[in-house]
This record gives sequence, C-alpha cells and structure tokens, in this order.
Amino acid sequence: MKVRLANKRDVATDICEFELVSVDGSALPTFTAGAHIDVHVPNGLIRQYSLCNAPGETHRYCVGVLRDPQSRGGSVGMHALTVGAEIEISAPRNHFPLADTAKHSILLAGGIGVTPILCMAEALAASGASFEVHYCTREPARTAFRDRFASVGIADKTRFYFDNEGARADLDAILAQPSGGKHLYVCGPAGFIDAVLARAEAAQWPEGNVRREYFAAPVSANTDGEGDQPFQVKLHSSGRVIDVKVGETIVAALAAQGVEVQMSCEQGVCGTCLTRVVDGTPDHRDVYLTDDERAANDQILPCCSRSKSPVLVLDL
Repeated sequence: MKVRLANKRDVATDICEFELVSVDGSALPTFTAGAHIDVHVPNGLIRQYSLCNAPGETHRYCVGVLRDPQSRGGSVGMHALTVGAEIEISAPRNHFPLADTAKHSILLAGGIGVTPILCMAEALAASGASFEVHYCTREPARTAFRDRFASVGIADKTRFYFDNEGARADLDAILAQPSGGKHLYVCGPAGFIDAVLARAEAAQWPEGNVRREYFAAPVSANTDGEGDQPFQVKLHSSGRVIDVKVGETIVAALAAQGVEVQMSCEQGVCGTCLTRVVDGTPDHRDVYLTDDERAANDQILPCCSRSKSPVLVLDL
C-alpha cells in the first residue's frame, strides 16, 4: 500500500521516528504489539521496521530508524526522506507476538531494538498485565523514546542501563527464576540477543517461553560458499527438479526457473519465505527458527538456508 510521511522527528542521536499515514486518509490495517512492516525505501531496498505506536491506532504507523552508515543502505535511505514523501509498505506481520498466557513478561531491549519492546510495554500496561522492561544503550543521548517510557504504568517497571556510565544489566539476576508463567522477549543487535539467549539457556528457561527478533542476521564467515555443495530442489506439487549451485540461494535458483517465492529480508530474519519441507534435510542458516524448529527439519527459510541432502523436496 502507498503511504505518506506525515511527520519525522529526532528521538535520540541518529534515531528518527517516522509517522506514516495512508495517502487518501483511509484507515490502515490493524496490528498487534511486536508487528513489523516492510518498507520499500526509495533507493530500491526493502527493509523491515517494527511498529512502535499503539496497536489500537489505525490512522498512522510509526517506526523508529537508526541511521547506520555501515548498514546495507536502508537506514540511510530512510533518513533521507522528507515530510510529504510517498513510499510503499506492506501490511503488518507479526513474528514476535506477546503470549496470551503469560503471567509475567520480561522485556529486554538493546539500542534500536527498543521499537517492538516499546509497543509491547504500552500494550501490557494498557491491559494491566505484569511486566518489567530492561533497556540497554550506549549513553542517554542514544536512548530513544525515553519520554514514552516515563509514562504512567511503564516508568515504575522500566530500568535503563548506559554503557558510558558503567551500568550493565545483570542478566543472571534478571533471568534467575524462570517459570512456566514467565515469558522473555529480547530485541537488539545480534551480540546482545545472543548473550541474553545464552544466559536464558543456562538458567534453564523453557525455549517456548523465550522469543527474540533480530534486525539483521549475524555476519557469516562463509561468504564465498566454501565447503558448500550443489544440491537439487524438488517441487512437491509438480515433481519438477531444479539445481541449486554453490553460492546460489534456493530462492534465486527457483526464480531463475520462473518459480517465485515471497521474500523480504533475504537474510533469514523476517520469516516471510518460510516454506514447508516434505523430504530431505535442510542446512539451516537463518536466525528466525528456534532450535526445536530447526531440529524438526520440516520447514526452511530458502532465502539463506541450503540442504544437507542431495535433494530437498519443498511444498511448492
């Protein structure tokens, strides 16, 4: 759908909030806390940004974007937008939802990973649910949306940690008492998420009670396909077999033969291209699936993952 940039404001050093409205003034599709949209950046890239306004709002979508010169260009393109610009976005999708059954929620945010966490905190506060927020940044000047975390119902449940002041979150203490009714949500840089997940595993948190959302996949050391082998993908619907070369993704091989798979992030982060595996053993290289989901070997993110078996049969 096409939207217009109605407002753009600085919310921290190098971080802007973008307010998007429909071009014709109509209501936007509803969404739930933790949802994201695909944004077609004017420079030709497609990026996923979490919605950080209240889920009940349908007159606008708000996203927070960190300008990162080291990124692949999406954030720079977003920050170049001016008020009044029209861009295309997808309808909201939620791969990072709040659990309806949680008796207590622990929300952990690292840097710009605060955007879905903020939406979650406000939704939990509005419903009267039990929760706590731990928000880690480099310094106060880089801490976005502090004004909203100071609101009634959230301020007394939020703790900030600033690297430049020597304040670090004590993850062992925060995660010390897992239980069936507690749920953990974490979003931020890959290193931050991995550290939280490692501590949660050490504390024996049930995997089903831990949810995470990466903004980008960790950089892989195997960038040239060294050690990879070619394989074949078989389409379950037709029996057609397509070769996948070394250094070629499954979706690229399929597209070259006229078979389109809906895709967005191209990094195994967003889950858009999730496809059922009928037979064969995937070589999972995503950061979307949980360990249990990978072990089941019944689904794959074909934008980045490969195959350990000579033939991989997909439900296409």
